[in-house]
Amino acid sequence: MSENKQRVSRRQFLNYTLTGVGGFMAAGMLMPMVRFAIDPLLQPEAEHDMVQVVSVDKITKEPQKFDFKINQVDGWYESEVPNSAWVYKNDKGDIIALSPVCKHLGCAVSWAEDPANPDRFFCPCHYGLYEKDGMNVPGTPPMGPLDVYDSQVKDGYLYLGKTKPNPVGGA
Repeated sequence: MSENKQRVSRRQFLNYTLTGVGGFMAAGMLMPMVRFAIDPLLQPEAEHDMVQVVSVDKITKEPQKFDFKINQVDGWYESEVPNSAWVYKNDKGDIIALSPVCKHLGCAVSWAEDPANPDRFFCPCHYGLYEKDGMNVPGTPPMGPLDVYDSQVKDGYLYLGKTKPNPVGGA
């Protein structure tokens, strides 16, 4: 048997030891930063509760803007965020709640503000138009319909949740 054992020199030993200790220290410093960056992704998404907005008897066939507040938690910071919705009853009597945020650039839309289009939602930023059901008018800047809120009626009040794509637009 041949004995071809290679001996580790003092220089290699110190190099391996210092590299190992340096790597261990770097991992110890980087781990909290990585955990801080990844932790929000690992947290389960909190269910967004429905928020009471308005009494059902106040809702008409004409869109009305109703303001409400939602509780929002960002990490350890909890706040109340103001929000609003355009709410009306359609011809079938169903309650429709549309987001007031234009799909073009995020400006606020209003109902019947443009004298040339009295029965449409109007975005003053770039003259965008939406039909009463939230569909975008062809030839105007918005490329998609207004989002709708998840809604439910309970005990005579309208409750709104998160927004979702408008089913009228085929989304």
